[in-house]
Amino acid sequence: MIEITNKANCCGCNACGDICPKGAITFKTDIEGFWYPEVDKEKCINCGLCDKICPELHITELKKNDYERPKSAIAAIHKNMRIRWDSTSGGAFSALAEGMYNKGGYVGGAIYTERFLVHNFISNNPDDLTKLRSSKYLQSNAEGLYKQIKTLLIKGEHVLVCGTPCQMTALRSFLRKDYDNLIIVDFICRGVNSPKVYRKYLDSLENKYGGKVVYVKAKNKELGWRSLTRKVIFDNGKSYYGVAMIDDFRRGYHTNVYCRPSCYTCKYKDFPRISDITIADFWGIENVDPNLDNNIGTSMILLNSKKGEQYFEEIKDLLEYKIVPLESTFKGNIALFKPINKPTIDRNSFFIDLEKEGFDFVTQKYFPLKRGTFKPSFKQKIKNKLKPYYTLYKRFGWDIKAWKNFNKLNYRKGTKGANLNQGNVIYTMPGSVYDIHPSAKINIEAGFLYGNAPVKGMRIPTCLKMTPNTTLNIHGGPLTRYDNGPYNLRYGAYIEIVNGGTLTIGQGATNVGLTIMCAKEVTIGNGVRIGRNVSIRDWNGAHVILTDTYKNHAPVHIEDHVWLCTGCSIMPGVTVGEGSVVAANSTVTRNVPPHSLVGGSPAKVLKSNIEWY
Repeated sequence: MIEITNKANCCGCNACGDICPKGAITFKTDIEGFWYPEVDKEKCINCGLCDKICPELHITELKKNDYERPKSAIAAIHKNMRIRWDSTSGGAFSALAEGMYNKGGYVGGAIYTERFLVHNFISNNPDDLTKLRSSKYLQSNAEGLYKQIKTLLIKGEHVLVCGTPCQMTALRSFLRKDYDNLIIVDFICRGVNSPKVYRKYLDSLENKYGGKVVYVKAKNKELGWRSLTRKVIFDNGKSYYGVAMIDDFRRGYHTNVYCRPSCYTCKYKDFPRISDITIADFWGIENVDPNLDNNIGTSMILLNSKKGEQYFEEIKDLLEYKIVPLESTFKGNIALFKPINKPTIDRNSFFIDLEKEGFDFVTQKYFPLKRGTFKPSFKQKIKNKLKPYYTLYKRFGWDIKAWKNFNKLNYRKGTKGANLNQGNVIYTMPGSVYDIHPSAKINIEAGFLYGNAPVKGMRIPTCLKMTPNTTLNIHGGPLTRYDNGPYNLRYGAYIEIVNGGTLTIGQGATNVGLTIMCAKEVTIGNGVRIGRNVSIRDWNGAHVILTDTYKNHAPVHIEDHVWLCTGCSIMPGVTVGEGSVVAANSTVTRNVPPHSLVGGSPAKVLKSNIEWY
């Protein structure tokens, strides 16, 4: 009879409940939101099956495979960009699942319930893949999964199932033998979070945004894969983007205070892996093969058994991949080997406070966002003091002209908002030149890398001219790709603000040779990508064409998340709608509807309702 006296010795896999022939085992959830088995002694017949299949009790005999460790690792991305985009990493799970669906088999994994808690699910319907795809970052309830899989296998059905390492070890133990028609997939797991804490977190967001949650993506990629952004959409149309440690739930997760107690002594780390295939994010791929990286997600795949190798051969055509040394994955995946540390936060107090006061209270008390609530060490204080100057050194080296221009531009009388400690400055590269009238105003709300030259020693000038009473605004925004840092304006740009005009630039990136002529009003939103030799102008100078409809000057607005491709021209009076793409060498003379692809001279709508990232 299974009996839990120490919660750290139960991983919550639910296998004991599935194996019980009398239904004597149920699961009771504690104050932390984790479930543990309870035995009805009146129903129990003391058959011992629950003890026999418990993975925690038999890890030594279960931890084996065809290979002590994989021969190598695989870096992979799905060839279908939509699938890759919707995946947690590069879409490896989707490729594995598609292979099973294509042979009429069943695929199992974790899906959200209506309240965005998680349970395990299995079906042979390919339409269910969108529900199964992506990590959920809280413990899933696997009750009934093991019995269902065994029934399918005995019937001769092909099955692929993915779960946490402890769940997949429990499946091995439950089945008591290997099945040729079964592929077991696990993932590199840092630790499973409390469903109760997760639901309290969502409740908190619902209160803040005034609507019910209708969509959650734990690793949304609109701001880049590395941003670790959780996107939540509410039924009132509002959206929340929680980037990395700014997100309260992720910040709390990394204190380890609401991971399951068994995660601190996890027995399922290291090698040999118990699954046929292990998948994960390939952190560090930019140093291994940049061609498989563009900050949209890359998968790491480990083939742990001969069966896993054979199955990969069946599905590999769905992927673009490269075989890489196994050791190249280690640095970015500490969780492959090492369990999480116990929290320094008092766990009992945390969950008592959560129960009484709610998620917002424990956030402020135990892992507040404000850095001022932490007491840095003396060493950290010195680092904080020197960091801004080190940043400048990395940008300029010892180039005297660059340092002189930096001080001249950021600390002139008409410049406001410059703050080196926050990175809210214009970083002036050695090739940058300026002609700015004393009455011109510059307002800095975010970092701006002006005249960046990626080729060492390049001195192609980047020019900024501002005549009397003109204004340059540089602001931040939520659509900044997290990996880009300051706005990246490359070398060879020529920006001229004249006749009292105002140029407003959000956060994004441009390539070589951008020209902007602003005599009235030009605004460029956040998340805008600008290709080589693009021209944006709201004024045609002193020249006129004698027609009834000619505009010599009119405001230009480039809305958020727009891609202006190489060589295109945006003419006076044009608004380019949010999410649109202007094709290479196009001349835009009229407004571009949101989410449209336009091309030609003059540009016309080629495709509507597009998405790009």
